[in-house]
Amino acid sequence: MTDVEPGQTGEVMVVTGMSGAGRSTAANALEDLGWYVVDNLPPQMLRPLLDLTELAAEALPRVAVVVDVRGRDLFADLPEAIRALREGRQIRVMFLDAADDVLVRRFEAVRRPHPLQGDGTILDGILLERDRLAPLRETADVIIDTSRYNIHQLATQVAELFADAAVARHTVTLLSFGFKYGLPPDADLVADMRFLPNPFWNEELRSLTGEDDAVRDYVLEQEGAREFVDAYAAALHPVFEGYQRENKRHSVVAIGCTGGKHRSVVMVRELAERLADEPGVAVRIKHRDLGRE
Repeated sequence: MTDVEPGQTGEVMVVTGMSGAGRSTAANALEDLGWYVVDNLPPQMLRPLLDLTELAAEALPRVAVVVDVRGRDLFADLPEAIRALREGRQIRVMFLDAADDVLVRRFEAVRRPHPLQGDGTILDGILLERDRLAPLRETADVIIDTSRYNIHQLATQVAELFADAAVARHTVTLLSFGFKYGLPPDADLVADMRFLPNPFWNEELRSLTGEDDAVRDYVLEQEGAREFVDAYAAALHPVFEGYQRENKRHSVVAIGCTGGKHRSVVMVRELAERLADEPGVAVRIKHRDLGRE
C-alpha cells in the first residue's frame, strides 16, 4: 500500500455498518468536523470520487462516503471495490455495529421495516445484513459498537476519534471495563488486571474509584503492578509502529478488572502517561463501566 500522508491528497473514509447502528449520526459528526459527506453512494462511484479528491485535494481534503445495504445488489461490490482502491490510496473504513436485540428495539421504536427483511421479521433482515457485511467488518479500520450509546454519545465518540486525524497517524482508545459486564466487542487488545488484589475488599477504598489517589497508590504498590504497566507500554510500541505502517488509524486497548471501577481505571491512566510521547499516536481514555453499580 502506498504510504500517503494526510494532506497530500484528499482523505476518503467509507462509513458503513448495520442499519440502525448510527451511520447517519456518525456521518453528521464527521460533517461537523469539516468532512465533506456523501450519503448512499453506489460502490461503483468510489473510483470517480477518489479521482475527484485527487484533483481537488485542497477543496476536498476529507471526504466521508456512507455506503450501505440501501444500495441493494450494488452493495455486493463494495468489499472488492475497497480492496482494489486501497492498493493505491489511503481509504479508511468505519463500521457501525450494535447487538441484534438493540437493533430490533430501534427499528420497533421508529416503526420502520428493516431494508432486507422482505416478508420476514426485523430480526430476519438483521441476520441477513450481518452475514452480508461480515467481510467488511473484518477489514474495517475502526469498529464502533453503539449498543450503549444514544445519538449524542455516538457523535461525541466520533468527534474524539477523528478530531486529531490531521496530525496523528494512529489514535488509540485506552478503555477500562469490568469483566462482569462483558468484554468490549470492539477491543483490539485486552489485558486482565484481576491478577492484582481488589481494592473493593478494602473498606476504606471500596467507595472510591481508580481516579482517586488513594486507590492509585494502593494498586501501584501491589507486586507486579508497575512492572506490568511498564512492560505493556513497551510491548505496545512495536504494535503502534506496525499499525502506522499498515495505515490502521484506530485501535482499542481494553484493560479489565472485575467491576471496571478500581484496578482497570488506575492502569488505563498509568498506561496513558507512558504512551503520551509515542510517536504519531494520539491517546484517548474512556472508562466504560465507571459509575455502574
